[in-house]
Amino acid sequence: MKIGFVGTGTIAEAMVTGMLGSSLDVSETSFDVSEITVSPRNGEIAARLAGLSPRVRIGADNQAVADASDVLFLAIRPQIAEEVIRALRFRPGQSVVSVIAATDRAKLKDWIDAPVEITQAIPLPFVADRAGVTAIFPPNPDVAAIFSALGSAVECETREEYDLLAAASALMGTYFGILDRTTGWLAGQGMPEDKARAYLAPLFLSLAQTAVKHGGMPLAGLRQEFSTKGGLNEQVFEDFDQKGGTQALTAALDRVMLRIKR
Repeated sequence: MKIGFVGTGTIAEAMVTGMLGSSLDVSETSFDVSEITVSPRNGEIAARLAGLSPRVRIGADNQAVADASDVLFLAIRPQIAEEVIRALRFRPGQSVVSVIAATDRAKLKDWIDAPVEITQAIPLPFVADRAGVTAIFPPNPDVAAIFSALGSAVECETREEYDLLAAASALMGTYFGILDRTTGWLAGQGMPEDKARAYLAPLFLSLAQTAVKHGGMPLAGLRQEFSTKGGLNEQVFEDFDQKGGTQALTAALDRVMLRIKR
């Protein structure tokens, strides 16, 4: 299988980095990548990726990338997406994966000049370490296999499911914001900031791993299990919930959904 990337930004770099050394990078497997062609648009990133493996090469231009690819990833900014895509020639039946934010399949079909198989995906930077979870729509076994090699894939049955996961992905900054604010509070109480971070980051990691490990248990049940009745954890959640935290979070997600559906 030959893979190509039109657009060579942060996410494209993360994906290529994750593919190299993954199960996709093993010859004579049922689903290996023989060649990865990247766009020359960002010369520095393209050169860095080409230096990682002889399987990675830099295309002469975007059309050369498209021509060389069985599976073509569109990893470009939404502001220039239409201009870039309309200028390309696609092969009938070619597999196209869009990781372009806030650009639905209807627009992509209008811009692409051939009947192709279009899948949307939301890869996150963690795919570089093969630890990312990626939402895709519609379900596609080959695309799911690619992202499963980069962590795991969630195949959405409907556009509504996909949009909801896209909205939830907007919580990453809030996650780090909570860590930052809590670290700042500890530092304000006199604790060295590096020591506060060294405690909090693994604590949050352990909580996330617990949620994954006990996937069959309701999250409310996990919250109760980690909150002694009348204890400190219960107090903090009640303060958060009763003083507007849940309302603010829900309102923020609602606003994100409005932007996604425009």
